[in-house]
Amino acid sequence: MAGKEKDNTQPAVNLSLLDQSAILLMTLGESAAAEVLKHMGPKEVQRIGTAMATLTNVQQYEVEYVLNNFMTEVRTQTGLGMGSDGYIRNMLVTALGEDKANGLIDRILLGGNTTGLDTLKWMEARSVADIIRNEHPQIQAIVLAYLDADQSAEVLSQFPDKVRLDVMMRLASLDTVQPSALQELNDILEKQFAGNAGSQVKEMGGTKTAAEIVNFLDSTAGSELLDSIKEIDEDMGTQIQDLMFVFDNLRDVDDRGIQALLREVSSEVLILALKGADEGLQEKIFKNMSSRAAELLKDDLEAKGPVRVSEVQGAQKEILTIARRMADAGEIMLGGGGAEDMI
Repeated sequence: MAGKEKDNTQPAVNLSLLDQSAILLMTLGESAAAEVLKHMGPKEVQRIGTAMATLTNVQQYEVEYVLNNFMTEVRTQTGLGMGSDGYIRNMLVTALGEDKANGLIDRILLGGNTTGLDTLKWMEARSVADIIRNEHPQIQAIVLAYLDADQSAEVLSQFPDKVRLDVMMRLASLDTVQPSALQELNDILEKQFAGNAGSQVKEMGGTKTAAEIVNFLDSTAGSELLDSIKEIDEDMGTQIQDLMFVFDNLRDVDDRGIQALLREVSSEVLILALKGADEGLQEKIFKNMSSRAAELLKDDLEAKGPVRVSEVQGAQKEILTIARRMADAGEIMLGGGGAEDMI
């Protein structure tokens, strides 16, 4: 009887890119990992640091998998020997997107110094608020537009209601900021920028940024601020409200809320709205229906065929209007950074 062969097949590796990055940094050692982290922004450091802290029981074959992937990337994409700023710019833009890459490009290619505004991103919200508390509201608005929405919301919460309103009205009205204004702001913060401020105006602020910040305020403060904005400029307040909660955010509503919402929405409107939804949101809807109803809805979606984008957007807006009405009545809770936890 022949002996049984040993199975050398390794288990499948199911690691996210974030986990792979965390494993790679941990294999580099403290000094090398620190050098890598220096080139990351505060959000990236926080995310990868959290991933590193939560890694447990990493297997040898997983480490080998990560290292092999990394070496493959280095062999095929590295720019060693090219000495090209253009290569670095293109690489960062491809990896991070143009908006996110621009700040890193300046720091890496212009000497590695951090501007005053970038320094604020690493500070506690209370400290940022103290720094800009006595500045002109327009300066405060530019700072909040520059920071990430969740940090801006924390900073804004440190100000009195009247100041919040003034700053948010200015921020929502922002469109672009001249480089000279950003340079002046950096001077106010007593930081030196390595190089020049560039020649392109920078898009900052606007109702979308305002909506993101309000979303991260606690629900009471956010509602009061939005009501105050509407009293001064109803159109602006409505625009901000429309941008605060979009159709894709329904995935953040709990199952009980989805079920309550579905009872208020007609099948035809739901079919149209889901034609423009991604698979994740569709599955969220399906799982909150009976098996029979879900199968019928899937069949109707397939049979519907192509529809106009305007029809899809109209249906989604109708559902969002119902969702907001139910939220105002306390029947459901809409998701978002500023939503309160339920006890």
